Amino acid sequence: MKNSVKATLIAIAVAIVLLIVGIVFALNQKATTAPPEGEERQTVRTDSHVLDDGGEGAVTVVEFLDFECEACGAFYPIVEELREKFDGEITYVVRYFPLPGHINSTQAALAAEAAAQQDRFEDMYHRLFETQAQWGEQPQETPEVFRGFAEDLGLDMTAYDAAIADPATAERVQADKSDGEKLEVSSTPSFFVDGRKVELQEWDDLEQAIEKAVNG
Repeated sequence: MKNSVKATLIAIAVAIVLLIVGIVFALNQKATTAPPEGEERQTVRTDSHVLDDGGEGAVTVVEFLDFECEACGAFYPIVEELREKFDGEITYVVRYFPLPGHINSTQAALAAEAAAQQDRFEDMYHRLFETQAQWGEQPQETPEVFRGFAEDLGLDMTAYDAAIADPATAERVQADKSDGEKLEVSSTPSFFVDGRKVELQEWDDLEQAIEKAVNG
């Protein structure tokens, strides 16, 4: 695909994403509350899931996401392009932020976390976004769908089932969301570049924020 055409398609896609983000933001304003004064705020913890490790001195990009969120799904290919463009220059971190309006968002996060316990987080991350249209916006939770993904990925299913049933797995997901709430995340996707939240107003705001941080 010619670069000009590709750039146009990306611009259109991001414009749609920003519209969705705005709608989701408005719908979820009441989903979180501001943290008490002086409460700890952390964009990254030692157990956060790192997709790309740029090494010492790399710019840290953190995404709080909901696997069922349509805006996150629309942003997914854009994120993948940015990961490729800034390969070796950024450390890309993913954190859970399931929203209450999405029936399967927590189940998807649990599946990703169970996969992470077998060092297969990124594989499940890709599978969830690539199949979002199949399981999103359902009237009830469909954990069997995510179990099917785990089987397809060749995970140890005894370990997977144990992880899903373990309250510690849900607590790990909630820990990410709690950090997001302290950071005043109220919609997804929400991005932080070197600890500073990126306000998504123009189609290339995330890329520009990363570019600026990388070039210092």
